[in-house]
Amino acid sequence: MDTLICILLVTVLLNAVMVVCVRRLLTACLIFMIQSLIMVLLWILLQAPDLAVTEAAVGSGISSLLFFLALHKIGALGNESRPGEADPAPSSLPAEQKEASR
Repeated sequence: MDTLICILLVTVLLNAVMVVCVRRLLTACLIFMIQSLIMVLLWILLQAPDLAVTEAAVGSGISSLLFFLALHKIGALGNESRPGEADPAPSSLPAEQKEASR
């Protein structure tokens, strides 16, 4: 049991680093949601079911929903990337957009 807890704790630390390092906002939100689910497992293993339920409801549920709504509001759920990143290559554009750009 202690080994599983240590593995989950290391995974939480790695997720925290990955959230900061990823370039896409959607990916960062998904990693955050996965981290909350791992924390739920940790709270269950540490015999704290009240914290597990709270983390599941607030961390994985409400916070993730608010992040996704914010991403939708700023238009970051599509193929858009963070400011400063290169635009997609013209070869990846649909045929209609290629013809319109000519």
